[in-house]
Formats: sequence, structure tokens, C-alpha cells
Amino acid sequence: MRIDKYLKVSRLIKRRSIANEACDSGRISVNGRPVKASYDVKVGDIIEITLGERVNKFEVTAICEHVLKDDASSLYKPL
Repeated sequence: MRIDKYLKVSRLIKRRSIANEACDSGRISVNGRPVKASYDVKVGDIIEITLGERVNKFEVTAICEHVLKDDASSLYKPL
């Protein structure tokens, strides 16, 4: 699954277009390297999201195409 879609499905970022822009501007990195929106997410990847001065880190625990709102947090583990 593409990282921009994963960020939207997991509800880490609200809209896919915003996730795509964040990737293009270098605010999303996986395993310490900035990635493009087309990066293929794998279980075990460490995603870093930089928004302003704040950096959030998450570990990918599962990948699903469709997830209910209540179950979205089961796709990642905050670090």
C-alpha cells in the first residue's frame, strides 16, 4: 500500500491529498529516510511525521485497505 493511502486509512493524516503534500515536502520519513508518496509501506516500518516543531513516530503493525474508525489505531503503534 502506498504511504499516502496508509496515512489516510490509519487516520494519522485526515486526507490523502494532505498526506501526499507532506511526502512531497519531505515531512514524512520511513526508517530515517524521506520518502515519496508512492513508497510501499511494510509491516515493521517506522514512520516519522514532522508537523511544525513536533515529530511523531509510529511503527506499522498491520496493513488493511479498509478499516473502521474505531479500529484504525490497531494499524500502528506509537513510539
